[in-house]
Amino acid sequence: MIVEATTCDFEALLKGTAPRNLRVVRDGTIAPPDVLEMLSKLADEIRPWFAPSAWLIVGEDEVVGLCSIVRVPQGGDIHIGYGVAPARQGRGYTSRAIGELLSWGRADPRVVQISAETGVENIASQRVLERNGFIRIGERVDMEDGPLICWRAMTA
Repeated sequence: MIVEATTCDFEALLKGTAPRNLRVVRDGTIAPPDVLEMLSKLADEIRPWFAPSAWLIVGEDEVVGLCSIVRVPQGGDIHIGYGVAPARQGRGYTSRAIGELLSWGRADPRVVQISAETGVENIASQRVLERNGFIRIGERVDMEDGPLICWRAMTA
């Protein structure tokens, strides 16, 4: 399940505590502190232009991951990034979360398409997008992340 992530949720995660009435992954972490801080700032920057801007990925009353819009949407394109704690990968949480995000996008008239990128070596993430109807639209090389595959799913 996805739940809109607020500034307070990110603050709790940065302190290592659970937001709301949820638990946090005990046998791992959903993201290193520097990544959580970056995602929190990114969500705060995007939120005035478009909300929701980030979501908690929740499974069995536990925060297992995050999904976020990674840049201010333009022309109805919502570009997302996502991740699940290594200790919770391979359990279908990401596939369900991306499916819910697509349902949300189809119900929101501001959203025309949802796009994402995966590393060329990240087969699991590629399968998540394929299972949810994303189409591979190209490739690019990022200075930090290296070769990436670009994906898109239409919502309108």
